[in-house]
Amino acid sequence: MAGVKNSRMAVFKEGIHDGIPISLGYFVVSFTLGIPAAAAGLTPLEGFVTSLLNNASAGEYAAFTVMAADAPYIEMAIMTLVANARYMLMSCVISQRMAPETPLIHRMGVGFDLTDEIFGITVARPGPVDPFYNYGAMTAAMPGWAGGTALGILAGNVLPENIVSALSVALFGMFLWVIVTPARTDKAIGVLICMSFLASLAASLAPYISDLSGGTRTILLTVVLAAAAAVLKPVEDDRGEDYGA
Repeated sequence: MAGVKNSRMAVFKEGIHDGIPISLGYFVVSFTLGIPAAAAGLTPLEGFVTSLLNNASAGEYAAFTVMAADAPYIEMAIMTLVANARYMLMSCVISQRMAPETPLIHRMGVGFDLTDEIFGITVARPGPVDPFYNYGAMTAAMPGWAGGTALGILAGNVLPENIVSALSVALFGMFLWVIVTPARTDKAIGVLICMSFLASLAASLAPYISDLSGGTRTILLTVVLAAAAAVLKPVEDDRGEDYGA
């Protein structure tokens, strides 16, 4: 039993280590999110709790916008669901990569804070997903996101808009860190990343598809590209059997 606890603690610490850069990027980006939160009338404490329980930039921005417009709760729920729909796909992917005996409580715990960046570092690890790695990453990342929102509300519109916009570039650097590392060791991943860039650009310019929200386009592209990767380049599990990527 002691060995299991030590192993879990080691994996948990690895998650904290990998989650610290994410937390720093979250702090900067969520700081800008605090401005619309302040416009919606939230206090720093309310913004902190909101971001702690709903770690999603697009979803929170949509919610704050609806709140500022004094719209009904049902509209807020629908907007948040649409903006965060891609996380359901990510949760399904991570759940399938967990060991079959993983309890439901751990699957739900991991799914609670499965953001784009945490998803990226999780799928980049070899072997089955260990929930305690995600718990470590969440422990580091969530306070950064929530704290940045609270401070953003405090700052309000004090900082010039061009400075706030420049600070948000840190998030793109974090995305690059997530995808470059596995792409350097697996050419198939590198090719798929390039295809994703091109497909995303094409979708943003194509008639009808470009009219869809960014979240909806992301869902469609994820399904299409993931299906293509699963067919063309299936991944072998530890028993030498193929399963879809």
